[in-house]
Amino acid sequence: MELIVKIVVIIVISYLIGSFPTALIISKSFFGFDIRDKGSGNMGSTNTFRILGWKWGIIVQIVDILKGLIPVILFSNIFSHNIVFTYTTIDDSIVIVKLIAGVASICGHIWTIFAKFKGGKGINTALGAIIAIAPIDLIFAIIAFALILFTTGYVSLGSITGSAIIPLSLFIRSNVLGVEINGYDILIYFFIVIAGLLIFTHRKNIVRLLNGTENRFEKLMLFRKK
Repeated sequence: MELIVKIVVIIVISYLIGSFPTALIISKSFFGFDIRDKGSGNMGSTNTFRILGWKWGIIVQIVDILKGLIPVILFSNIFSHNIVFTYTTIDDSIVIVKLIAGVASICGHIWTIFAKFKGGKGINTALGAIIAIAPIDLIFAIIAFALILFTTGYVSLGSITGSAIIPLSLFIRSNVLGVEINGYDILIYFFIVIAGLLIFTHRKNIVRLLNGTENRFEKLMLFRKK
């Protein structure tokens, strides 16, 4: 029972932190409108950059990243030695705690209780969680994201690609390069699910990409034809 209570505490608090509607609060407080009524209708940093400008976009991005980072670090430290799941080591139990906090915060951002469960796509909050869970694999994801963004101008395509790179990187490092990754058997399935979730939240973007109607940042395209 004590273990269940601790898990519930992790989920609820992480979800509430992830639910903080950064872009919505900024747009209503400083501009007098709901950002979900503008642009793509999303309240993530990409739409904020497009509608409110780069300064506000950076603020939203930083806060949304912290929404994923803080719960993972917070609970992995609080329960570092006093929560152990059956048939797992202490190290694997800490990994599980991180994953629970990460998933809850990402879900909070996507389905925020403070905005009628209509939130963002979860990329930045997932980024924050991954910083604390799989920083090495995140580096490869960021590189892939940057390459896609600077060649095509599509943030959505870069985000989708970056999401898929995380489990691929884990698999290659563990099974091809022989790197010992703490909690690999748990992490690989977790990141496959998270990649699927983030791709799902971009389903409308995928349709627009296929139809050639997706918005893109042409100024960021370093190799576009002149």
